[in-house]
Amino acid sequence: MFKHVFLTGPPGVGKTTLVQKACEALVSSGVGVEGFYTEEVREGGRRVGFDVVTVTGERGHLSRIRDNASVSHGRREYTVGQYVVDLPSFENLALPLFRNVGSADGSSRKVFVIDEIGKMELFSQSFIRAVRQTLDSSSCTILGTIPIPKGKPLGLVEEVRSRRDVKVFTVSKENRNVILQDILATLQECLKHAA
Repeated sequence: MFKHVFLTGPPGVGKTTLVQKACEALVSSGVGVEGFYTEEVREGGRRVGFDVVTVTGERGHLSRIRDNASVSHGRREYTVGQYVVDLPSFENLALPLFRNVGSADGSSRKVFVIDEIGKMELFSQSFIRAVRQTLDSSSCTILGTIPIPKGKPLGLVEEVRSRRDVKVFTVSKENRNVILQDILATLQECLKHAA
């Protein structure tokens, strides 16, 4: 019996777009949705970083391309490729969402969006703990995204992938326009059993 739904696939294939479409459909069918997306930030046509955006529209930095002028003063720097991760900004926005997720009244069916559990987010130990707790809690169904395996396995990502209560959809250019109905059907099943 699946409790959570995760999408995986190569970068830029449209995982976040599918998550957003699924959320719109859920909200219009009366399901409560909380959580966050990761969006790319572009300046003059080139990607300069990523923002965390909550379902309610609050926005904060996740990462930016290193600017040689801004050297971090003695703080540990978390980097993924050319991006410097703004851990305090990410945690300030994302972690309170997890605290609220279990607190809603048990009667309401809720989907919690985690887009994504990726390298940048995994620098946060508090985030890892919060994700594990939410995976094990019965108060909500997670709709999340995880990267496809590449290079060194990411602990929490592999944990999610191998859980028996998680249904993983692999998004491709071929199926991304038709897979939404399957995702929604699986989420509705998850919610039925969670209720």
